[in-house]
Amino acid sequence: MRASDAERERVAETLREAVAEGRLEMDEFEQRLDATFKARTHGELVPLVRDLPASGGPVAGRKASSANWPARIGGAPTSSGAFAFWGGFSRKGRWTVGPRFTAFAMWGGGEIDLREAHFAERDVVIRCFTIMGGMQVTVPPDLNVEVNGLGIMGGFGEHSKLDEEPEPAPDAPRVRITGFALMGGVGVERKRSKAEKRRLQEEERQRLGKPDAGDGRKELG
Repeated sequence: MRASDAERERVAETLREAVAEGRLEMDEFEQRLDATFKARTHGELVPLVRDLPASGGPVAGRKASSANWPARIGGAPTSSGAFAFWGGFSRKGRWTVGPRFTAFAMWGGGEIDLREAHFAERDVVIRCFTIMGGMQVTVPPDLNVEVNGLGIMGGFGEHSKLDEEPEPAPDAPRVRITGFALMGGVGVERKRSKAEKRRLQEEERQRLGKPDAGDGRKELG
């Protein structure tokens, strides 16, 4: 995910606060500040403020994740590919993605959901090929994802319906999604799971001091 000018400025402000508080020496501050304005991606910005209070860093506004990424990396893959011809395929729920996963759909469609998936290795390549068909890849907001595919009379790209810009977690797997779509489409969407949505709603309810929906009780006079 490419970084914006506003995000670079937030990191720079965090560095200025850190040097003013004596957390950074001047030479280290200058090195990090130079790296900040040269950074092009979130992955380059995160390490610059990882050891500092997150008052203004790029991860400061990100909602906490319950993904527990280190526990989800490693193990034998349960699937290394999928195929659909005049039909469909689905890979979702608790499954382990192999280091190389290849999906093909012709006159059909496929669903690849990584929100509850485990990963055999930290670096994963998912290759999606579709001819006159469609494929949907759903990823959690804080997964490190790079989308680099080709659409020929079709589309191949990433989109998000989240309220805020997602920030990749430093300990998350790195997933590269590539391939091509001929007269069809491959879409990559960042989306929270139902369990994650419920967790965030509960945190917000507690923060605002609101009772559970079932807690309301009428007092008898």
